Amino acid sequence: MKKLLIGLLLVVATETHAQDAKMNAFISNLMGKMTLEEKIGQLNLVVPGGGTVTGSVVSQGVDDNIRKGNVGGLFGITGPEKIRKIQDIAVKSSRLHIPLIFGLDIIHGHKTIFPIPLGLSASWDMGLIERSARIAAQEGTADGLSWAYSPMVDISRDPRWGRIAEGSGEDPYLGSRIAEAMVRGYQGKDYSQGTTLMACVKHFALYGAAEGGRDYNSVDMSRIKMFQYYLPPYKAAIDAGVGSIMTSFNDVDAVPATGNQWLLTDLLRKQWGFKGLVVSDYTAVNEMMAHGLGDLQTVSALALKAGLDMDMVGEGFLTTLRKSLQEGKVTLQDINNACRRVLETKYKLGLFDDPYRYIREDRAAKDILTPANRAAAREIAARSFVLLKNDRQTLPLSEKGTIALVGPLADSKNNMLGTWAVSGDLQQAVTVREGIRNVAGDKVKVLYAKGANLTDDTTLAKNVNVFGPRAEIDSRTPDAMLQEALDAANKADVVVAVLGEASEMSGESASRSNLDIPESQQVLLKALVKTGKPVVLVLMNGRPMTISWENTHVTSILDTWFAGTEAGNAIADVLFGRYNPSGKITASFPRNVGQIPVFYNHKHTGRPLEGAAFQKFKSDYLDVPNTPLYPFGYGLSYTTFSYSDVKVSKQNPAGNETITASVTVTNTGKYAGEEVVQLYLTDPVASVTRSVQDLIGFRKISLQPGESKEVSFNISPDNLKFYNSNLQYVWEPGEFIIRIGTSSADTKSATVNWKK
Repeated sequence: MKKLLIGLLLVVATETHAQDAKMNAFISNLMGKMTLEEKIGQLNLVVPGGGTVTGSVVSQGVDDNIRKGNVGGLFGITGPEKIRKIQDIAVKSSRLHIPLIFGLDIIHGHKTIFPIPLGLSASWDMGLIERSARIAAQEGTADGLSWAYSPMVDISRDPRWGRIAEGSGEDPYLGSRIAEAMVRGYQGKDYSQGTTLMACVKHFALYGAAEGGRDYNSVDMSRIKMFQYYLPPYKAAIDAGVGSIMTSFNDVDAVPATGNQWLLTDLLRKQWGFKGLVVSDYTAVNEMMAHGLGDLQTVSALALKAGLDMDMVGEGFLTTLRKSLQEGKVTLQDINNACRRVLETKYKLGLFDDPYRYIREDRAAKDILTPANRAAAREIAARSFVLLKNDRQTLPLSEKGTIALVGPLADSKNNMLGTWAVSGDLQQAVTVREGIRNVAGDKVKVLYAKGANLTDDTTLAKNVNVFGPRAEIDSRTPDAMLQEALDAANKADVVVAVLGEASEMSGESASRSNLDIPESQQVLLKALVKTGKPVVLVLMNGRPMTISWENTHVTSILDTWFAGTEAGNAIADVLFGRYNPSGKITASFPRNVGQIPVFYNHKHTGRPLEGAAFQKFKSDYLDVPNTPLYPFGYGLSYTTFSYSDVKVSKQNPAGNETITASVTVTNTGKYAGEEVVQLYLTDPVASVTRSVQDLIGFRKISLQPGESKEVSFNISPDNLKFYNSNLQYVWEPGEFIIRIGTSSADTKSATVNWKK
């Protein structure tokens, strides 16, 4: 068997070498025919007018530049007919007929929109997450695309940052597993079928740690912090074979990422071995001027020499590299290296064999927004929801009686898809009002009232409504809307209040300093609670919010994030118990903004707080506990689960042994349910300060009422490793505490002593 495996590996290696040699020969021959201008042109990525614009600049003279060979790719244009016309210009009217690559921000679905990535991460289900990316790839390629600017894998511990909605939360281990799943889903095993997209992991690097949670802001951290907590998901995506990398807007060690040679060459290419394409974010090259690094020619040369291959929108490469070459600020080899990587990408995507391979009009009609895709979106959305509170088992609701359905998000198609759903059709979205009707039909009487504006603050509404009406202000007075809601509540058995953020209150350029539910909605919710009726808060949000009052006063809270095209149906499925919620939050919810950053894998201090009560001269606050309102990994179910004590197969392992840690989990309630069993590790003594605990594994299981399952995890020295002061990834012998439980704050433990 061993000889057979070695033989197979040799065959694969030989075939790969032959394929690489063929590609290299083709590209070398092509580059031998290219002028300097045509080589620089391949480095130019543009967004034409009339397409989907995701920034403040639109490229000019695109058609003429394509004819001149001055464009390598486009983004923002979708639809086979439109893309075919543009590709025709490149392959029929340019001198060398080099095809274009077409990309788009496909973040959580293309036309069928899935939950925002933060919501997807709450499912802890890698199969479902991969499936969502697979469907997005099928739809994207059916719409003429071959490149998706996803996944975003930035770790963030600051919910003020609006783009936390696009990532997987605060943990590097979970974030790494999700990065791998997304890359597999988009790219498959290869690009040969024409139904897979090239993924683009972003934003490299550390973007989620922007100071003050303010988008595009500076980032400053130690190398240990980078390698231990922030870099792992990028590395995981690279190891999974991601085809491209997008740089971030922030600086790293005081040099903007887009022009950072240590980041893009020393780390990414030399240390990690990445061989794919590196593209800037939207005008990020030009923005280095505002960072204070020089004029456009200077920063363009800096970016190219640092290892950037494509300049998105800014055209600094196009307009300055020839002059920089003449002045010796860049070399021809620098330009050739970048051009070769762009051409290699097109070769791997099969565009030289068939420039139209992703342009199939018949697929656009049959593969987009299909019933099967919508059914998948509904299923995946339901599995992303997190039950935060459920007093008196108010949920699931009975399919009888009268429900008062209130809130500005209860019947708002404009807000169901969430941020960064650039190709989604708002009119295809299912609202909560529609979903309840679809699931419960005539068995439940629904009294609907808007109850309040999303916000009464006209300035905030204007800022939120850049991409359309997300926070509409009603012509009625707040008092009139409130009275309508109270009238409905007084006639109902239960109140379902659908409240939270507008979809564009999170996402890019949507940082917030106040994470409360907007005041207009708080007034509504407090009045509903005063009626004495049970109040179920259905929360829609793109980030952890500060909902301490809500947690104390409402009966039940179901966090649904922004759930996508099938939001309303999925929410109704969970409200009425068609599906038992199983999500667990992946970013801690602060009690108030003053706690931020609050996250589970924080460091020990020299004066740790013991217990919950305030102690003078300990690391704590005068006015609030240290702990978050809801910790990482937290989420309830309609049933309950019990955990046995942790058992380990060996208490004194040595060297490279693998041991097993296990618990028995029992469904002690009356509903079938799923539970995410989480494995954490504590290293009490090390040569550098360690986290109080780190997630090193998890498993999602399904249990019938009364059923028990033993859940086991294998633990090896690889799970014990950390970055020391020399940035070596090592493990040190000693005591380790193995914790298994239902959240980061609710575990049982066992101790082992591991010798070298």
